[in-house]
Amino acid sequence: MSDTYLQLDKLTLAYGDTVAVKDLDLSIKKGELVALLGPSGCGKTTTMRSIAGLLNPASGRITLDGADITRVSANKRNVGLVFQSYALFPHLTVYENVAFGLRLKGVSGQDLDAKVTSGIKSVGLASFAARKPGELSGGQQQRVALARSMVMEPKVLLLDEPLSNLDARLRLEMRAELQRVQKETGVTMIFVTHDQIEALALADRIVVMLNGGIEQIGTPEEIYNKPVSAFVADFVGFENVFALENGKLVTPNALVELSAPVPQIPVPMAAKGLAWRPRMVILGSGPFQGTVRGTSFAGNVREYLLDTPLGPIKAEVDAGEPSHAIGATLAFDLPLGAAAPLSRYR
Repeated sequence: MSDTYLQLDKLTLAYGDTVAVKDLDLSIKKGELVALLGPSGCGKTTTMRSIAGLLNPASGRITLDGADITRVSANKRNVGLVFQSYALFPHLTVYENVAFGLRLKGVSGQDLDAKVTSGIKSVGLASFAARKPGELSGGQQQRVALARSMVMEPKVLLLDEPLSNLDARLRLEMRAELQRVQKETGVTMIFVTHDQIEALALADRIVVMLNGGIEQIGTPEEIYNKPVSAFVADFVGFENVFALENGKLVTPNALVELSAPVPQIPVPMAAKGLAWRPRMVILGSGPFQGTVRGTSFAGNVREYLLDTPLGPIKAEVDAGEPSHAIGATLAFDLPLGAAAPLSRYR
């Protein structure tokens, strides 16, 4: 028996004549925390809106917990949605904001109070129940929005760019808060983000999207270390990406011979490209040469941009190493043992 909890089958989504998502297939297990990751316009928010019931598919099917919900109205899907803007009622207290949906469902009395009090406590705001949204920080408002959805006991909780409005410190706190709430409640959670660091830090699995389709699905470790395409590699920080042709690097000036066999890849096909993170580039020795075009200090590392016959190369070295001035000529190497082989270049 399949352990799939939420299933999208051949889902096509459109705005008028413009197709935003085409023939998308996706299976999500109960209790998973899944990130839909990609740039603006890739289809991730459109996909989330269709799961929530805010956009009817042009074709395809959505199944949740064994039931076909493709044409079920949003208010009958038992799917929670936390908006990027939080959408709290400014004139209501934290307690009343969290209670709002429950009241609409007819919950009242001690049952209502128990659910609301428990929900507020679960996000660490027990002492803020009488405050209004304007008296809360951005992170606290996000927690209220989370509690308001959680008390409805949704089968799936959707979050639209949940941390984008928070500063760096609050984002770290809310990542931990989301993980804690999700693990303690076991709710199936899907969040949309364009931030690869956020997706890597939070998700059990990441769905990388591009042009209305799925580029790669995998654990954070798989996405980070084993990208399958040039797009995914670049998106997760492999900034030196090359196509391969007959086992040679494709560069602006020529095909460059490799000094060792292309690394093995876990697919039955030859690699179509190779990618290196800046920290994988060996600076100061190697068969290639480049001129320093830019340099920047980034705390514990120093970053360099080189002009080379291979094209622009980004390198990163320990900040304690001697620095190189703009205009300096440096030897460098792209070690094959460190490269990520790509099964797709385009």
